[in-house]
Amino acid sequence: MPAFEELHDAGGDQKAIAYLKGAVASGEHWYQALLKAIHFWNSTQEDYNERHYTYLIAGEAFDWLLLAERLTDEIRDFIPEAERVNLLFFDKPPIELSADEFKKAIGAAKYRAYLNYLYGVLSEEALIMSTTNEVRKDQQSVGMARTEGELDKAFSRIYELTESELLHLFRKEKGYTGSKSLSLTEMKEFLYWLFNYRVKRSDKSRVASDTRKALLYMQRNLASKRLFIA
Repeated sequence: MPAFEELHDAGGDQKAIAYLKGAVASGEHWYQALLKAIHFWNSTQEDYNERHYTYLIAGEAFDWLLLAERLTDEIRDFIPEAERVNLLFFDKPPIELSADEFKKAIGAAKYRAYLNYLYGVLSEEALIMSTTNEVRKDQQSVGMARTEGELDKAFSRIYELTESELLHLFRKEKGYTGSKSLSLTEMKEFLYWLFNYRVKRSDKSRVASDTRKALLYMQRNLASKRLFIA
């Protein structure tokens, strides 16, 4: 896959795990060892402990925290549980790194794919949630019930189509059939599809404005979560 093009051998996964275990055992900080192990990792998806992991969404967007969850499971006995929880659930690493340091640690290709995930999945989800809150406030201001079609109205504001209409287009384009419900991986893929759909159909100023709104929502939401971290 393009996002993992820096690797040249099929044994990258085992190399990553072996490096991680050896580095932690020799005294390297687990977070720094983890990032280097991610650099070595090769597979875009795998089955592990009766669970399917998809690390690369739509072949372009790298869910690095999902891979971090998978890899830290290999060394749980050597990691303070609070630090692991803070990283995986609150995106709060035990060591603060600059963007350049993080990029160097996981590799340029994975970093580009991580940015795709940040803007194409996480930011798109935040845009929907932020717009839904705006719709809710508008409805409450005129005495309408909170659950009265607010999600479809939010989708219509952003994409000019309802969620069900967009899901139909997404499923048709991807050739997905069967259950009406989406798995977590399919939901991430849908969000990434929505991001591309919106960017293709909006002018640059609207895209920039929506991106700022989404990132601000993400920052506020993350800040509120971190208030509860011990």
